[in-house]
Amino acid sequence: MFGIPGRQAVTMTPVAATQIARLMGRDGHQGLRIGVKKGGCAGMEYTMEYVTKVDPHDEVVEQDGARVMIAPMAQMFLFGTEIDYQVSLLESGFRFNNPNVTEACGCGESIKFANM
Repeated sequence: MFGIPGRQAVTMTPVAATQIARLMGRDGHQGLRIGVKKGGCAGMEYTMEYVTKVDPHDEVVEQDGARVMIAPMAQMFLFGTEIDYQVSLLESGFRFNNPNVTEACGCGESIKFANM
């Protein structure tokens, strides 16, 4: 487990927790696994996938009926992140308010961390 004892690795806004719980209930998933991978114009991208079985190495965060798993290799990059869900006239989706990001591309899909 990475992080500070007694503090969750990530938090969810009430809107994000409601959306994740809704997705879990609709298809019977165990939650969403979030991670990072190399790619995009800034060097890294967030990943999200449905989880049917919890990996014992994942960091599990539960809040208001929502469950998020953090892949082991992503825990140090995501610690302190707030997950939000925003709806606008043109798009809707999850947003990551991550204090570890040092740079992001114009499209908002790609990020860069210090020492990367």
